Amino acid sequence: MNLRTEPYAPQAARWPEQGKHILSQSDAEHIVVYQAYRPEIAKYAVETGRFGGGFSFTRMSWIKPNFLWMMSRSGWASKDGQTHVLALTLPRVHFDSLLRDAVASSATAAPHLTADEWKEAVATSNVRLQWDPDNAPDGRPLARRALQLGLRGETLRRFGDEWLVSVEDVTAFVHEQRGNLDRLERLVTPAEDVYPVSDPGTRQRLGLTPE
Repeated sequence: MNLRTEPYAPQAARWPEQGKHILSQSDAEHIVVYQAYRPEIAKYAVETGRFGGGFSFTRMSWIKPNFLWMMSRSGWASKDGQTHVLALTLPRVHFDSLLRDAVASSATAAPHLTADEWKEAVATSNVRLQWDPDNAPDGRPLARRALQLGLRGETLRRFGDEWLVSVEDVTAFVHEQRGNLDRLERLVTPAEDVYPVSDPGTRQRLGLTPE
């Protein structure tokens, strides 16, 4: 597996306990995000390095930079239609463009916009932003918020067909670590830290909490 991993406990100790933060595995050039799919969609993506086959480019598709948030939504790869977890590496320049284009999924989550401005932004943007309570490994909600981005239209096509640097099925790792949920001292997860967003305008639109 290409993901860098680290015991969960020391990571949890250094992560912010509350607020809106983007936790991710990244380096100077790339970032890893996660999605979970049916076996045939995952197999096609791993074999070709892009999405196709049974994947729908006409629906909104959500990506999650936080591994444990993906585990919460997929039930550690146990929910119907989410039995295969993919780790998708893409250039940070493209991920940053998604952050710049993201529009909150509800008007109340975009206090910097008027109702009319929000409606116009939603109509013209292909990227949705949603903050949800982050979760502990056992599914308990935390005070910290986790980010997910919904992609549609041309942005989704470019993400699934042009931007991916690598596609890795990490389901075996997920199953292995699911067995450690009652022994957190043994739990290992991808190494993640707070993703740096330096542009003030983007930080404001995302509603990021100052570090």
